[in-house]
Amino acid sequence: GLNTELEIHSLTAELESLKNPQGLGLSSHLDGLREENAKLKYRLNVLKRSLQEERSQCSKTMMNINQRLQEIFGEAIREACPDLENPPLAVTPNQQAKFGDYQCNSAMAMAQMMKSKGLKVNPRQIAENIQQNIPDNELIEKTEIAGPGFINVHLKRSFVSKLLTNLLLNGVQPPSLESKKKVVVDFSSPNIAKEMHVGHLRSTIIGDSMCRLFEFLGYDVLRLNHVGDWGTQFGMLIAHLQDKFPNYLTVSPPIGDLQAFYKESKKRFDEEEDFKKRAYQCVVKLQSKDPAFIKGWNLICDVSRNEFQKVYNCLDIQIIERGESFYQEKMTAVVKEFEAKGLVEMDEGRKIVFAPGQQIPLTVVKSDGGYTYDTSDLAALRHRLFDEKADIIIYVTDSGQGTHFQVVFAAAQMIGWYDPNVTRVEHAGFGVVLGEDKKKFKTRSGDTVRLMDLLDEGLKRSMEKLKEKDRDKVLSTEDLTKAQRSVAFGCIKYADLSHNRINDYVFSFDKMLDDRGNTAAYLLYAFTRIRSIARLANIDEAALRKAAETTEVLLEHDKEWKLGKCLLRFPEILQKILDDLLLHTLCDYLYELATTFTEFYDSCYCIEKDRQTGEVVKVNMWRMLLCDATAAIMAKGFDILGINPVSRM
Repeated sequence: GLNTELEIHSLTAELESLKNPQGLGLSSHLDGLREENAKLKYRLNVLKRSLQEERSQCSKTMMNINQRLQEIFGEAIREACPDLENPPLAVTPNQQAKFGDYQCNSAMAMAQMMKSKGLKVNPRQIAENIQQNIPDNELIEKTEIAGPGFINVHLKRSFVSKLLTNLLLNGVQPPSLESKKKVVVDFSSPNIAKEMHVGHLRSTIIGDSMCRLFEFLGYDVLRLNHVGDWGTQFGMLIAHLQDKFPNYLTVSPPIGDLQAFYKESKKRFDEEEDFKKRAYQCVVKLQSKDPAFIKGWNLICDVSRNEFQKVYNCLDIQIIERGESFYQEKMTAVVKEFEAKGLVEMDEGRKIVFAPGQQIPLTVVKSDGGYTYDTSDLAALRHRLFDEKADIIIYVTDSGQGTHFQVVFAAAQMIGWYDPNVTRVEHAGFGVVLGEDKKKFKTRSGDTVRLMDLLDEGLKRSMEKLKEKDRDKVLSTEDLTKAQRSVAFGCIKYADLSHNRINDYVFSFDKMLDDRGNTAAYLLYAFTRIRSIARLANIDEAALRKAAETTEVLLEHDKEWKLGKCLLRFPEILQKILDDLLLHTLCDYLYELATTFTEFYDSCYCIEKDRQTGEVVKVNMWRMLLCDATAAIMAKGFDILGINPVSRM
């Protein structure tokens, strides 16, 4: 499509230049040009036609119907009211089927706009005007005006059917991208030598799902783990390491429990004066890159890394570690850059930076000459903008850090690192995790809950659930273990992602493993059931494929029509999440799809069986295709949420 458009553009320019040949004078040359001109015109018309066809065939990718309707109504609105600047464009799916499939409700807002300019126009009049200007298109059957000026849109069934066939033949392909953008997502980011806690769990799950969405849509994604691997705490850890394992340089120290090790060294740091002094000397040695101290630092980091990796393996997380230590050298340059532009003020020995519109300053250098989180976050942002050349940068941390990032982003804009209209830099915050008592999530003894303990508990609970359903009697040991992991980790992820991330979230195994309602347990069972329909009718992949190529997907029954339209809303759901980064929209959609499918399956027979023998006597092929399309969309939805369904459950 894009290449065709570019070619049309250059040919049009070429034709223009041929219209006024400058002083050529040679008639034979002119004849040649006229012939050339005719050829170009012909080629141009062929290209224009093929672009039209390509649009209507909607190629291999899934069409975003909502966006296509917005294009159509956008054109109609411009024709109807050419004098209105930036008229509001609102197209939404219709809540009630009897009014049609989609609705354009721009007329009311446009009437408001005109009223503010002193023009009194009835919104219904505007709606009629828009309706008369709807351009020729491939998908609208008819439009009707309702109430004060709603324009109800009925889609062509044949068009929806064609889109479903496309989906079946090509699989779930993302809408085409204008340009491949580079995305950096900073998520998970635990601290070395400290336990990963449920806050990190949320960041890990939400960040991973955002990455999966961007990856599916064809962006170039860099997943970064901004771990806390630098700072004064390493002084006391290394000092304690030297005392406890004096030969750590030659024999790898058996630090089994890093948490206990951390607590011991902290206790000494608080109680023993000379240990405290040594800890500070160790920090200086570490910062001057003394090899023995770098080795100790690496050993401690490795123990932590292995702990984190256990969590990432369970949850199937890919991430590149690039901790705070990576930006050490870069911080000095950042401070110099702010100083050179005269943006640094002194405040009681500290160097601070005020950003426009922000109440709190950033502290870029402490009074003791040390750097802060502010400095390292500025250095990291600068590196992501200039070295990684990111077009989109997203930070997934708890909402408590919202103000901090707001100030950092404002400072970066002030110094001219990026223009928010060109580069999207955003903090995607989330609420805290609460226990079932609605208080902060802790163990009975008041400690933070270790993530591995939590994941193990999830495995235990999901096995109990599977045995309750007697799955252990029908599944092989291998299949049972697969189902156990799928349910446990799927439920933990889905419970988190199905809530609006901005709100606090109550962690409850009972709720997430309940197979009624909007849970992964319900969706995974529904998915397995849909996948088994074809298997039980002895229809294999090849037969489905042949049917997709030859059978029209009929949508005559209300429930077929409702399911068909629901399936095709997938691209517009993804587009919405791309805009607001709220993943619960996808969960709501999958739940709606599963319930819409159940309605369809209950009222439209797909397979008729003989009452006596139970043998399949009749198979309704286009309905089998609807089952297949539903499974395909659900599988892609699971994939974006990081949930791994199993074939037998």
